Amino acid sequence: MKVDLNNLISITEANQNFSKVARMVDENGAAVILKNNAPRYVIIDYTRLQEETIADNLTVEEAATKYLTKYAKAFEELAK
Repeated sequence: MKVDLNNLISITEANQNFSKVARMVDENGAAVILKNNAPRYVIIDYTRLQEETIADNLTVEEAATKYLTKYAKAFEELAK
């Protein structure tokens, strides 16, 4: 997941004006909350999180399929 670092907001401002954080997320997909002038938290749209999770799961499944195909004979021997 890539986060645009132009969407920075201090934790104090986020506490005082969470609707501003929500607007940033709606407009840009994410907001980064700073604590002690360092990025600490990322707020993202829930649908974006679901999309990322699905993409990660597909990547794992693709890797598993490739690995199992490559070493199928070894797994068959181990199963005996």
